[in-house]
Amino acid sequence: MAGPAPGRLLRPLATLALALALLAPGPPAVRAGQAPRPAERGPPVRLFTEEELARYGGEEEDRPIYLAVKGVVFDVTAGKEFYGRGAPYNALAGKDATRGVAKMSLDPADLTHDTTGLTAEELKSLDDVFAKVYKAKYPIVGYTARRILKEDGSPNLDFKPEDQPHFDLKDEF
Repeated sequence: MAGPAPGRLLRPLATLALALALLAPGPPAVRAGQAPRPAERGPPVRLFTEEELARYGGEEEDRPIYLAVKGVVFDVTAGKEFYGRGAPYNALAGKDATRGVAKMSLDPADLTHDTTGLTAEELKSLDDVFAKVYKAKYPIVGYTARRILKEDGSPNLDFKPEDQPHFDLKDEF
């Protein structure tokens, strides 16, 4: 009596292997003695002057859209329908709009880094939006030069790279 043809036995095994592969949760487990693969990293962060940041205001189709909040520059291109040309929040793009975010304002006078005179409620709102919207949804691509340098160009001694989100000294220098 002859056994099943070789092709008949392989087909159910291949189907089972494919089903297991599709149902597996995420990448295969790391075997003993193997190092896990490092997480993928985006491009290194960089410093932006006001003039450089303004180039990323959503006016050019082939350029990413950046905006800064609290001196941290985010790539908001994924939210083009909100920040692109003609979009409702385009006024925030291409600048450090910290005050506008804190006050929930698109008034041109509020589209600045200056937080002088904001109420405790506005500062709390700023921190909430910074953490729950921008840091949660958009990649950090850099920092405004103002965050690191004072108006006169001297170093801001309060700036600590190790306290900055996604700031890695080896990527910067």
